[in-house]
Amino acid sequence: MPIDQTKDFLPLKIAILTLSDTRGLDDDISGQVLVDRLMDAGHKLADRAIIKDDKDDLRAQLRKWIDDDEVEVIISTGGTGLTGRDITPEIFHEFYDKEIEGFGEVFRAISFKLIGTSTLQSRATGGVSGGTYMFAVPGSPGACKDAWDHIFAEQLDIRFRPCNMAEMMPRLKEV
Repeated sequence: MPIDQTKDFLPLKIAILTLSDTRGLDDDISGQVLVDRLMDAGHKLADRAIIKDDKDDLRAQLRKWIDDDEVEVIISTGGTGLTGRDITPEIFHEFYDKEIEGFGEVFRAISFKLIGTSTLQSRATGGVSGGTYMFAVPGSPGACKDAWDHIFAEQLDIRFRPCNMAEMMPRLKEV
């Protein structure tokens, strides 16, 4: 799909969250993939955090960013699998004003082409809370690359046609 070169790029303020019981900034490859790609695209890194797979910590971090006008998009990596410690989708759903069902569907369709039926283990999800976009993708660097390269690069670019999520941002808080 085309980029409308007659429109100016609008950088978004994006926060990156990694959920991991074992990673720190030094070895958070997946989070760094997202940071590198958003900055290469011209967006702004609003904040970055790494937290353990803990429901209360995740709730607190999401609330902080949803309430922060300097964060327009939250992208998390990790915690979307099937184990008992994978809690990200459940907590994200607690916050959604509206779920973006198509996000998970499209992510899995793209992933299916690349990793086959293993994509069944992904519970990638997206939604809107308080006017902030929220997306949760799996914790592998490959999944983060795929999500950015095949979804975020287009949908977070206001110039992408025929439509994109960035251009809807001013209307997300409508009543």
